[in-house]
Amino acid sequence: MYKQLLLDNQLCFRIYTAARLITASYAPYFKPFGITYPQYLVLMVLWEKDHLIISEITERLMLETNTVTPLLKRMESQGLIVRQQSQADSRQRIVSLTPEGRKLEEKMKEIPNCIAREVVGAGIGVDDLQALVPILDKLIATMKPNT
Repeated sequence: MYKQLLLDNQLCFRIYTAARLITASYAPYFKPFGITYPQYLVLMVLWEKDHLIISEITERLMLETNTVTPLLKRMESQGLIVRQQSQADSRQRIVSLTPEGRKLEEKMKEIPNCIAREVVGAGIGVDDLQALVPILDKLIATMKPNT
């Protein structure tokens, strides 16, 4: 057996597992609203800046169009967003929040704090979490494909 192939020696496995577990911890908070974590990410992007073309959303989330488009279709059928053809470029679709999508911002504003309390309550300090941010930012910048 090659030491470099042991699962416990894989940084990517640790990051993948941590991301999956953290994402899953959001599920109980999203259940009353009928949304998923990826839909929440789209909402956060639109809460920051509404009326974006799909490519701006995919770029911000670092996801492919074929991943985001089905999310948007479901969100539109849920009444959270509307997609309209751009008047400037008929090939582009502009995504905008509906009043219901905008209301979710107020209703969901405490979710990040709830998740943080769960993590801190599990024994990870606030300082540890804050120390992760620049490290993860550097890792993302290093691994992000050049476009």
